[in-house]
Amino acid sequence: MDARLVSHNLGGPAGTVDSRAVSENASIYAQSGVDTAAGDLAVELMKSAVTRTHGPEVLGGVGGFAGMFDATALTGYKRPLLASSTDGVGTKVAIAQAMDKHDTIGQDLVAMVVDDIVVVGAKPLFMTDYIACGKLVPERIADIVRGIAEACSATGTALVGGETAEHPGLLGPDDYDVAGAATGVVEADKMLQPSRVQDGDVVLAMAASGLHSNGFSLVRHILAERGIGYHDHSDDLGASYGEALLTPTALYTGPLLRVLEDPALDGAIHMLSHVTGGGIAANLARVLPQGTWVEVDRGTWSPLPVFRHLAELGGHSLESLEGAWNLGVGMFAVVAADQAPQVAAALTAEGLETWVAGTVSSTARDFTGFEQGAKGVDGGAVRLVGGYAA
Repeated sequence: MDARLVSHNLGGPAGTVDSRAVSENASIYAQSGVDTAAGDLAVELMKSAVTRTHGPEVLGGVGGFAGMFDATALTGYKRPLLASSTDGVGTKVAIAQAMDKHDTIGQDLVAMVVDDIVVVGAKPLFMTDYIACGKLVPERIADIVRGIAEACSATGTALVGGETAEHPGLLGPDDYDVAGAATGVVEADKMLQPSRVQDGDVVLAMAASGLHSNGFSLVRHILAERGIGYHDHSDDLGASYGEALLTPTALYTGPLLRVLEDPALDGAIHMLSHVTGGGIAANLARVLPQGTWVEVDRGTWSPLPVFRHLAELGGHSLESLEGAWNLGVGMFAVVAADQAPQVAAALTAEGLETWVAGTVSSTARDFTGFEQGAKGVDGGAVRLVGGYAA
């Protein structure tokens, strides 16, 4: 299940541990740059946070080779469909490393994985993570995993296991990367899919907390070209660049599931789109059926200061960055027109700033200038129109 959480029985007669053998073996391994004692300390620092994500469905607690999850609850489904997702945080980890601040990356990871699962209407069940590092620093690993665990708790996801691996010689002492995978479930007749989308449906946009976890290669390039360090203060951002850029990715799963499960809004949400890599138009286009289109009105929101400031530094227009950054929109909901006000109000009550950004149409038209589908999906067509609000 988790090398961090596994206690290895080394040497000695059956049922006993020869402490001298353990010490010698650990010492030999440490000569190559792998510190098993540091791994054990990291376990103790993170164990309580991980355990708090466990409900009665998680069997065996921590320490096994495989995470176990009791799927008995799925017997209550008529036709349960499992949904899975895997992702990482990308080069945002380079900023966390430069700032020596590691307690937000975990939420980024959970959001990137679990918020993809909720797009089909699925409830996340459990998640595993993987951290590769050049040198295992217990406090650093514990900060990362604690952030993962807290975000898992916030989204109702059990963190059932993971792996921390030291790769000395491959990664630098302060380098690491993170990845994760999760599994969720949805009743077949409740699954959100493009076929539910209808002509006249309203497109609701939900606000992002910042850059989330995409487009950081461009961010780093812009700052490097200007000779700006992550510790440098920005008056426009009211913080250092590193602090502003490490704003964690918003978590949409909990609020969306509560609205999806509201009997008064049953069936109102036809489709969701998580705005991640590829930008605004492409991510919305991939969840629309062929032949439909949406013009997203830029005037319905004002991009956050971090986007405006970075665009100015790089000499780019905001419009030219719509394929790289979310520009303030983290999630879209395509909803029935007659229930759009109620859905928007419910999402707002859940803490998600929500507004109407466009309308779905199936009227025949020229799609020049539209994004059509994305990532192998031959979906609908989307383009952004107008100017951004001040």
